[in-house]
Formats: sequence, C-alpha cells, structure tokens
Amino acid sequence: MSTTSSRLADLRKSYERAELSEEASHADPLRQFEQWLNEAIAAEIPEPNAMTLATVGSDLRPSTRIVLIKGYDERGIVWYTNYDSRKGRELAGNPYAALQFHWVELERVVRIEGTVEKTSAGESDAYFASRPLDSRIGAWASPQSEVIPSRAVLVANAAKYSAQFLLNPPRPPHWGGYRLVPHEWQFWQGRKSRLHDRLRYTPDGPGWLRERLAP
Repeated sequence: MSTTSSRLADLRKSYERAELSEEASHADPLRQFEQWLNEAIAAEIPEPNAMTLATVGSDLRPSTRIVLIKGYDERGIVWYTNYDSRKGRELAGNPYAALQFHWVELERVVRIEGTVEKTSAGESDAYFASRPLDSRIGAWASPQSEVIPSRAVLVANAAKYSAQFLLNPPRPPHWGGYRLVPHEWQFWQGRKSRLHDRLRYTPDGPGWLRERLAP
C-alpha cells in the first residue's frame, strides 16, 4: 500500500455539529430543503448552490457533473445548461436523474431523485436574459461536451458571436432549463460515532411519508 493510500485509510472525522430528528424536521421535504439551503447560504460556505447531477446513458453507464441550482418550488428543482451536452443527450433518452447537495461545513447531505423535464421556453428566456453578457455569449460559443482542438476555438467563437449579437444575444435554441420533479428526498446529518441521522421522504397520497433509515 502506498503512503498516500495509507494516509487516506487513516483519515477520520467526528460529526458533532447538529442533529436531525423526526420531530424537529418539516413534514414537507421542500420546506426542509429550503431551511437547510438558507442555513448553508447564511453560513457563507463556498457555493452552497452547487449540486451534483447524475444521469444514465443508453449504455447504462452513469455520469456525474456539478451544476448550479437556479430555482425551486413545488414543481421541482431547476438548473440551466446546453441541451446538446452529454447530460442533455442522456436525459433525452432516459429522463430520470439524481441530485446531491453536500454542505461539508454543516455536515449535511441532501439527495433528490426523480424525473426530469424541460422548463418552458418562457422560463428559459427569462433566466437567459438575466445572465451577464459574457455568459450569454458563452452559451453560443461553447459546443459543450464536443471535442475541440484547442481553447482558441472557444475564443474565436466568442468573438464571432459578440460581433454578431453585440449587446443582445438571444437564447440559443440548444440552451435552456431542466426541472427535476422529486420522487424521493433524503436528508443526512452527520452524527458522532457514525450513527448519522438519515430521513427519507417518499410520496404518500397528497403528502409525504417520512421514514428514518439506518446510516
């Protein structure tokens, strides 16, 4: 075993910041998520809006990447991206995905699984218009997930579309929003001695069934 491997095996952390009980948690997982997200923002941890998105392609191989949450409500969790990217192609063939937030400093994880649908054109247009100009040009300049010979391609594309659209680039037809409609939520709070708190929410009639899972 290498020195690095032995060091990894020896890494330990005691989780003792907080607890998550059935009595203190919300009956609605969206409200619980909102509370934890607000607490992560208030704690000023790095990028509290970053989440891992997992998709599965037609070859049944999973892939993950980091995306940024841009909205949430009773309909689901929203992010925006290139529809022609690998994740877009995989979602077109298999509209099921999983999201994960990991707020390390708060010793918390939120996992969300469900089906994915595109947001409306109006929603995508409104968000695109709110982005900085460089980001709007970037949506045109980057053929996301495609092989390119060098960074010069991106720079040249950015210059091309900047000259073409000036200050008003429209939303590209290949770019827009996705919404994950939750079928299951899990909330994990680190606890001492690896006896972590883990609550799962699944649909139960008009509401949600809240259950404790062994960590």
